[in-house]
Amino acid sequence: MDKAPKDESNEGLNQLFEIINAKGDEGGLREIVSRSSEKNNHKKQENRENKY
Repeated sequence: MDKAPKDESNEGLNQLFEIINAKGDEGGLREIVSRSSEKNNHKKQENRENKY
């Protein structure tokens, strides 16, 4: 099921706050980017599966 736009906005804001709180911590920033990439890959896979 697709997330509501409000849920996606909240998720984006949470990620932004995580980045701000990382304050240049390279390991923390890499973890945030990694989680974001995993979520995007999961969404792409779901979209491919829903097409068929």
